[in-house]
Amino acid sequence: MAHHQAHEHDNPLEKDFTHSWVNSSTYLFYLQVFCILAFVLGGCYGLYTERYKGKPRVNVPESSMYTPKYK
Repeated sequence: MAHHQAHEHDNPLEKDFTHSWVNSSTYLFYLQVFCILAFVLGGCYGLYTERYKGKPRVNVPESSMYTPKYK
């Protein structure tokens, strides 16, 4: 009888990914969280590396200034 109880927990289908929805759903949940996190962090890094790096000096004609100067 002790021999029968030892083999009762060694069912290979319990360890199989496709037959155990509890183990597979946990694995797929963490895989989904990791993929979304990697995608968001990658997008943030891409935006950070292509960020706007300051105000360029632009030549503005004097006639279009806030107080225009006409000739």
